[in-house]
Amino acid sequence: MSLSKRLLALSSLTFLLLSATLLAIWQLPTNNEQPVRIEVVSGDTISSLSRRWQADGWLPSALLLRIQARLTGQERVLRVGEYEIPPELSGGELLSFLATASPVTYRVSLIEGLQLRDALTALAQAPRLTQDLTPLTPERVAEVLGLQGNPEGWLYPDTYVYHSGEGVSSVLRQAYQRMRGQLAEAWEQRAADLPYHSPYEALIMASIVEKETGVIAERPVIAGVFVRRMQKNMRLETDPTVIYGLGPQFDGNLRKKHLQDRTNPYNTYRQKGLPPTPIALAGRAALDAALNPAAGDELYFVARGDGSHQFSATLEEHNKAVRKYQIFRRKKDYRSAPAEAAAPES
Repeated sequence: MSLSKRLLALSSLTFLLLSATLLAIWQLPTNNEQPVRIEVVSGDTISSLSRRWQADGWLPSALLLRIQARLTGQERVLRVGEYEIPPELSGGELLSFLATASPVTYRVSLIEGLQLRDALTALAQAPRLTQDLTPLTPERVAEVLGLQGNPEGWLYPDTYVYHSGEGVSSVLRQAYQRMRGQLAEAWEQRAADLPYHSPYEALIMASIVEKETGVIAERPVIAGVFVRRMQKNMRLETDPTVIYGLGPQFDGNLRKKHLQDRTNPYNTYRQKGLPPTPIALAGRAALDAALNPAAGDELYFVARGDGSHQFSATLEEHNKAVRKYQIFRRKKDYRSAPAEAAAPES
């Protein structure tokens, strides 16, 4: 074999070996045996990210990933967000994943019956939710939502989905717009001759109904009791409003002095009509109940002790029911509402 042929053969073999080596390196999987969470922020590039990932120890070669990204035109195919990288991807698979995957989402739940302060605590503790309102107070909430006065009741109870780094103000706006929409829809479907002058008053009533019972079937009945009491110029006389007005002073025991306190604007045993604001987050069932109360002649109710209520049309019937069901208070399992949604009795 001539020298030129031997050199050509050697060159071909070297090229094949080099190509095979590069291909093997090219297909080299990432070092993560478990999924890895990464975050892509505005301004990140494959170049900056690959160096970070190599330093973190799970990307074998930042240089090879950058070369592959340039050759395949994926150098800038990046979307801001948090991603969970599957184990042991090749460079090409990693680039394809970044180009097509959806960012990781998180969830925070605002539960029916929560007071605003408890909802704000849930938002403050939500993982990866940026606290862009400092301090996170009712006053700041009212400011960001464009509300005058107390924003209690204006957040719709639901589960809200957000991305890492999203601001708490974004979730607040979503919850506020949801409540506005749900309230407007329920208001349009309201019954005739209700004692409310505005949707806001219906929202107040819905919050009281929400706190009084966790039994969905009872909500229209309880709303009916309160509506008829208002129509007859009777006081609502509902414990949850008094408790709300007491705020941090409430220690779990509602006393006679609390019911006689005329300085508490939420004391519906002394103040006629609705309290000044909602007292909790009301769900759609409570909104519908407040705006479509059940017909009847009941004016009173008392907790039976099993989570449900006994309804009465006269004070005499009510007093008998009270005497009967007070016996249940001696039982350890006495409840004025279902265990999953306990509420004070009225």
